[in-house]
Amino acid sequence: MTTLTKIDLQYEKIASGKVRELYRIPGSESLLFITTDRISCFDVILETGIPEKGAILTRLSSFWFQLLQARIPNLRTHLLTLGIPPSLQTIRHLPRSNHSPFAGNQDQVLYEEIQKRSMIVQRLKVFPIESIVRGYITGSAWASYKKDGTMHGVTLPEGLQESQKFDKPVWTPSTKAEQGVKDENISPEEAASIIRQTYPEDYTEYAARIEELSLAIYHEASVYAAERGIIIADTKLEFALDESTSPPSVVLVDEVLTPDSSRFWSAEKYEVGRPQDSLDKQFVRDWLIDKALKGKEGVKLPREIVERTSATYIEAYEMLVGEKWRDEVTFLNSELA
Repeated sequence: MTTLTKIDLQYEKIASGKVRELYRIPGSESLLFITTDRISCFDVILETGIPEKGAILTRLSSFWFQLLQARIPNLRTHLLTLGIPPSLQTIRHLPRSNHSPFAGNQDQVLYEEIQKRSMIVQRLKVFPIESIVRGYITGSAWASYKKDGTMHGVTLPEGLQESQKFDKPVWTPSTKAEQGVKDENISPEEAASIIRQTYPEDYTEYAARIEELSLAIYHEASVYAAERGIIIADTKLEFALDESTSPPSVVLVDEVLTPDSSRFWSAEKYEVGRPQDSLDKQFVRDWLIDKALKGKEGVKLPREIVERTSATYIEAYEMLVGEKWRDEVTFLNSELA
């Protein structure tokens, strides 16, 4: 399996995130959205990538986009098609893992590896907040509750236990910080105020629509995942505005319901009152905390942590999608139905 952490294409790069690279496609209003194998924890990009992670996240997001659109009326997503546009002819440079060197024709291998990590998406204006839905009390929410009995300012009942399910899911937005800056949890009112700075006339409508869609997505995804043995404890979503429609449409963007953006727990092993066995990157977070490396720059993961993390992502994919992961899977210009 290959590991891609840096990509340099002939296109104009317009953004480089913790995990993704975003390129402008010449002569088009759409963008090339490439998911690398980088992994970020506590808002810091680690030095070591996770083999095939970008391809897994790309395919899993595509799966969820289609499933959710079939279940939620009027839900729109930014995904147009999978793969690289035909106009892309040159791949200049692509570092690779020393543990899994490429074989065969180098240019063809590079093309195929980027191909299966790519999607072409609508170019839209992203709302400057992260939309988080929590169905269980864990992570930063649990830490906040232990401190003052609230979940980031939202008052909660007394006597809750770690990993306990809420009576109903809670929308807890956060800021969308620049790379290297920590996101901050905020109230729904603060989220609306942030949106107001960009869309003063319709900010309450957009904030309400983001909350409505987020809760609907979490509900439908949780029901589906539970049938396959996975609890979605919480998830982070992003939305953008399509101003070309009348009225403008709130659109689901970025990745969706992946081990990078969600907490996946084993339903079989779930037990209230303790941390859970996870099928996401919590394993890496725990290792960083144990080694006193939380938030440190330049951290390299040992081989056994990399291999276990890769296996965890594959396991989550296979349980949710219902098919075996094969690292030779490609998305050669496959279009959505």
